[in-house]
Amino acid sequence: MHPALIKIGPLTIHTYGALVAAGFLLGIALAVRQAKRQGVPHERIADLAFYIVISAILGSRLLYVLMNLSYYADRPLDALKVWEGGLVFYGGLILAGAVGIRYIKRKGLALYETVDIFAPSLAIGHAVGRLGCFSAGCCYGSPTDVPWAVTFTDPEALAPLGIEIHPTQLYESGGEFLIFLVLIGLRKRGPRAGTLFFGYLLGYSALRFFTEFLRGDLPKVAGISSTQALSIVLFLVAVVMLLRLRRP
Repeated sequence: MHPALIKIGPLTIHTYGALVAAGFLLGIALAVRQAKRQGVPHERIADLAFYIVISAILGSRLLYVLMNLSYYADRPLDALKVWEGGLVFYGGLILAGAVGIRYIKRKGLALYETVDIFAPSLAIGHAVGRLGCFSAGCCYGSPTDVPWAVTFTDPEALAPLGIEIHPTQLYESGGEFLIFLVLIGLRKRGPRAGTLFFGYLLGYSALRFFTEFLRGDLPKVAGISSTQALSIVLFLVAVVMLLRLRRP
């Protein structure tokens, strides 16, 4: 809705970049705080968070560029303009997961305990970041006549202008916030290590699968997008792992 947060002469601070950064900072702060509560070396968690942020941005942008390769083939420098919008969460999750696991093993941290520390941070950080998507107009929805439809009018927005569309960014942001609340509630019950992370994966993959049906910016094959196909795979992985964690 408001792609540019602040404009001072040639300097522009994009709302998207500001909210994505705020989401990362909030998630890191919560993870470090929880590490202190659990007696986990919070310095290691802070270092891990730094590597996760960098790899998440790179992975998210790389997957977005690959999914829109025809556009960026003619505009290669535009691939570097992360602040204007264009990140695919699953790309960041995969690369950050690989980097994070390597760091955890090198430092001798408990894998499931560590990823559980980050699970609620992923949810709340992503919830804030999706508000940035709404501001920029990326990840927009399909045309609709529902009472809560939104219409983008700012010429700098990435969404189609003057058309009533689903606010899919807000759907996902709200869903992520609910997942965050559920994970915080589960944490108080002291579940087995790994439950929070795979619970997050279960909830988010289901949320993403259904919200993708209302997206208007993604190509689909046989009625589903590539992101939905990945959501199905991650949902099944989460179910299997949660069942394994329930075993004595």
